[in-house]
Amino acid sequence: MRIIHLPARCDRAAAQALLPELQAELGSGPLQIDASATEQVGQAMLQVLLSARRTGEGAQITPSPALLHTAQLAGLDVALFDRSEA
Repeated sequence: MRIIHLPARCDRAAAQALLPELQAELGSGPLQIDASATEQVGQAMLQVLLSARRTGEGAQITPSPALLHTAQLAGLDVALFDRSEA
């Protein structure tokens, strides 16, 4: 399983940098996105993560408390995470 680690600051620039890597990996087997070190999350990154969850086999995301909180505020926690993680 391929693992992609997200940075502490997941703003628009981080989302733009991550998108080509995700596009290359999705559809080529299981993908794990490790966001356990993420401290700040923007809307652009939430959109990229949601797309990763809904594409191919669906990436599995390990959230940090900050990512989980932001996803809950946006109403995306159920769509982004397995129930056991959220």
